[in-house]
Amino acid sequence: MREFRTTRRVFHSAARMFQLVADVERYPEFLPLCTRLAVTDRRAGEDGSEIVLADMTAAYKAFEESFTSRVTLLPAKNEILVEYVDGPFRHLENRWTFRPLDDGACLIEFFIAYEFRSLALQVLAGAVFDRAFRKFVSAFEERADSLRGAALAPRRGQG
Repeated sequence: MREFRTTRRVFHSAARMFQLVADVERYPEFLPLCTRLAVTDRRAGEDGSEIVLADMTAAYKAFEESFTSRVTLLPAKNEILVEYVDGPFRHLENRWTFRPLDDGACLIEFFIAYEFRSLALQVLAGAVFDRAFRKFVSAFEERADSLRGAALAPRRGQG
């Protein structure tokens, strides 16, 4: 199984970074490899969470794979958990944690672990996915920079 973890300080609030990562529908606009993302279900959890079921297509050159994930948004904890549901993986787990800092910045903790079902796919796509995952936090930070000062659209169920 491949894993990647990083912690990074960014000059945006934890709430803003949480909101950017939670806005999964926008991923094709800026996230490496993501060419399509469709939310197929969205519902409130029992603990104040929101659960989103999403189909994502990742593509690079001739390679294209789609998979389904369950994204659990935990705003009270500033955490986002992603669990694999269906597709080419044997295992996929992803966690984001946003820790507010005194100066208005935040610390982002990002973790991902994955393994493809097929060894051939792991060999073909593994290096591409590794490089893309290493760029995820930067992609969200750059997105926040580009939207600096712009109001973010309120999430469903929020004012």
